[in-house]
Amino acid sequence: MIFPSPARPAFWLRLAAGLLCALALAPAGGAAKSRPSRPAAAAPAYRGAIIMDAATGNVLFEDHDGESSPPASMTKLMTFAVLHDKFQSGALTLQSPVTVTAPDSKIGGTQVWLKENEVFTVEELLYAVMIQSANDAAFALARTAAGSVPAFVDLMNAKARELGMTHTTFRTPHGLPPANRRVAEGDLTTPRDFALLCRHLLLKTDVTKYTSVKHRAFGPPARGTLMDNHDHLLGRVQGVDGLKTGFTGGAGFCLSATALRNGHRVIVVVMGSPDSKTRDLKVAELIERGFAALPPGSPPFAAAPGNETSPLSAAPLPAAAPAPDDGSPAIKFALPPPKKK
Repeated sequence: MIFPSPARPAFWLRLAAGLLCALALAPAGGAAKSRPSRPAAAAPAYRGAIIMDAATGNVLFEDHDGESSPPASMTKLMTFAVLHDKFQSGALTLQSPVTVTAPDSKIGGTQVWLKENEVFTVEELLYAVMIQSANDAAFALARTAAGSVPAFVDLMNAKARELGMTHTTFRTPHGLPPANRRVAEGDLTTPRDFALLCRHLLLKTDVTKYTSVKHRAFGPPARGTLMDNHDHLLGRVQGVDGLKTGFTGGAGFCLSATALRNGHRVIVVVMGSPDSKTRDLKVAELIERGFAALPPGSPPFAAAPGNETSPLSAAPLPAAAPAPDDGSPAIKFALPPPKKK
């Protein structure tokens, strides 16, 4: 047996001390233990939101309602407003024919797959815009109505100024982002501005004739194109009959909604939600909050003669509807019982 030299014990003592220190610092079980961390903050339900009484224009709730961000496909509500002006002036009718061009058929995004040289009426394309959120149909209508898409966008911005939408700039008739994806170079608005647009449409146009439709075929039966409304609150929240959803990466999930109950109508605009379920649940909550916040004796909503709302909005809807068959997340809304007359 060989023993270390007298100098060696000091070495072993140092080595043992180091090992003991390492063992003291090592976590039990050999697994690294991290310090307990705070739970991550939940993503906000939206960037901005507003509730408005459609009859009076009074704001019932606001939260960052002046926050500017892209409206995505909600832009098509202004496209509808400008087209309605064309109808009023006689420059365009619902039965006017629209011949699809090559640029119309190449817009991309959500569409009804228009093909060059197909011909549809203005009204057929309007249904495609408001139900399917078809970008190709919006582009074709804009080009036909104003002679060019840039000229139509000029009309959109002029209409925004007329309605007092002072923090809004439109650059497209459909809401798609610019090719460079720079938010500042695309369509921009605020929840408050869009509530003004919604109120104008509800008072002066028959927009809910289109926005209240859940499913509809597009074009002749042989085409086989079935459109599904992207607004999942239809038929699931009492009185909802519009208006328009929107989504892009820069915009997040947006929704301009309206509901009519007992002669009163509220408008809710939510922009920049992190996902569609969060958006829909928040909008449903704000609709209930809006009706509860209406002061006693508030005047009933009345559209201009000839612009009556769709029959759907006045019909009682079930408190809970079955899950949709379009693959979207199932969302059930608990609704208060109808008020006794």
